[in-house]
Amino acid sequence: MKLLEILQSFGLKKKISLPIVVGLSCFLTLGLSSQSVIADGHQTFEVTILHTNDFHARFRPISKYDNNCSAESNAEGKCFGGTARLISAIEDARSRHENTVLLDGGDQFQGTLFYNLYKGKVAAEMMNKLQYDGMAVGNHEFDDGPETLRAFMDNVNFPVLMANANIDMEPELKGKLQKSSVIERGGHKIGLIGVVTEDVVDLSSPGDNIIFTDAISAVQAEVDSLTSQGIGIIILLSHSSYEIDKEIAANTSGVDIIVGGHDNAYLSNVSDRAKGPYPTVVNGTQIIQAYAYGKYLGELSVVFDGQGEVISAVGEPITIDGSVSEDETIVARLDELEVPITELKETLVGNVSSSLNGDRAVCRAQECDMGNMIADAMRLAVIDQGYTIALANSGGIRASLDAGDVTLGEVMTILPFQNTLSTFKVTGKQLLEAIENGVSEHEDGAGRFPQVSGMRFSFDPSRPAGQRVTSIETQDKYGWSALNPYGVYGMVSNNFIRGGGDGYKVFRSASDIYDFGPDLADVVADYIGANPGYSGYTDGRIKQN
Repeated sequence: MKLLEILQSFGLKKKISLPIVVGLSCFLTLGLSSQSVIADGHQTFEVTILHTNDFHARFRPISKYDNNCSAESNAEGKCFGGTARLISAIEDARSRHENTVLLDGGDQFQGTLFYNLYKGKVAAEMMNKLQYDGMAVGNHEFDDGPETLRAFMDNVNFPVLMANANIDMEPELKGKLQKSSVIERGGHKIGLIGVVTEDVVDLSSPGDNIIFTDAISAVQAEVDSLTSQGIGIIILLSHSSYEIDKEIAANTSGVDIIVGGHDNAYLSNVSDRAKGPYPTVVNGTQIIQAYAYGKYLGELSVVFDGQGEVISAVGEPITIDGSVSEDETIVARLDELEVPITELKETLVGNVSSSLNGDRAVCRAQECDMGNMIADAMRLAVIDQGYTIALANSGGIRASLDAGDVTLGEVMTILPFQNTLSTFKVTGKQLLEAIENGVSEHEDGAGRFPQVSGMRFSFDPSRPAGQRVTSIETQDKYGWSALNPYGVYGMVSNNFIRGGGDGYKVFRSASDIYDFGPDLADVVADYIGANPGYSGYTDGRIKQN
């Protein structure tokens, strides 16, 4: 009998909140207190793992599309996440469980102007307020070099961990950044280990003094070290992705729980959008992850026997939506911190010699000079990594730009959604499907209309939707060539589109996905700054038959 059926058999027929379901699940499944006795006389121990990952400086609430959420929408209960809600959810979870630990899978840095202005200072302050117990280093923690990571570590009250690297030659981190740490709950010692994705050198700026190593061997070495000290419960904080976490679990022994991150995997037992079950069990290891941006708080209750072996693990990520109250003290502090951010928006980023048209009536129907600039900036940012085609949805363009000096605030007005660059690979067939989607609602002026770079296409809006594209050509270092349906193309877009927004569901099936690049507004601001006197143009990359 399923849990909800059991609850209904007791007459509980009204809507039941997820925390109650999780709590009752633990009670019904285990029938155990946090430290009780099992049949053979050995004591058991229960601890609840609360966890986040890939927060990316989203201290303020976000929309359902992971972008800015207005104060009006927040007041209407339409927003998610934000530190003020997260702290309320954490306090509630702690009140429901005797032993809890709060952990993070990395990438607290980068993503909003809070990070641009304060670097890791606000993250440190807020994580201390939430009373985290440990964190993995994410690749974005290196975006401003080891110095910024060190400053963050100097300001937090918990261990920041990374085992799969040799840092002996990096003076900022040597003697400070540890491979593992030990905390205690209910009289039991718990070992924490951290690892970061092995391709961090290609994704961030760790410098030349750090040598990154194989995660599997690094994890096993730390597990062996901790178990030799008599520590029987071990949690790995892994900023490596869901698939890599499964590989680590399959090829190591002694890891009880992996708190993941890096690929924003949503694990769930109740959602058809989940990448896998919560927890996903591989080789006896419980793997958990909770999407990103503080939209969910992971909550897994684990019961261990006297030898530190997992008896059971039950839980589900909690949605941090409008039903979770905001802590007024946190809101007031963020208001205070945001004052100089308003000033930052007045920062001069460059100048343009001609106005650029971002009018929706134009950009949602045809090639426009604003769309070309944005797509060109996106492509230039990643072309040296092999991504040669850029696609931006015109619905993301919210304003035009006058000739003259350009401020960061103006760029953010044009691109207000805090979308991040996403890189991925698709087949020619998938790319055709994407462009067909882009022109499928042309007559309605839909925001899905694509602005592109590194490709050109023609379409006939008089044809039925799905049959409108008449030609596609792509560009590489050798020139232009017709689209090969069986070829593989490296693309850059934004995280909203890559995740299926504006009907681009085909991109959900892309390969080599990385959704966590810099903010699109920052990319465009940098592009304007690098091209003083930029003049908008169109060049026939989109044609209507």
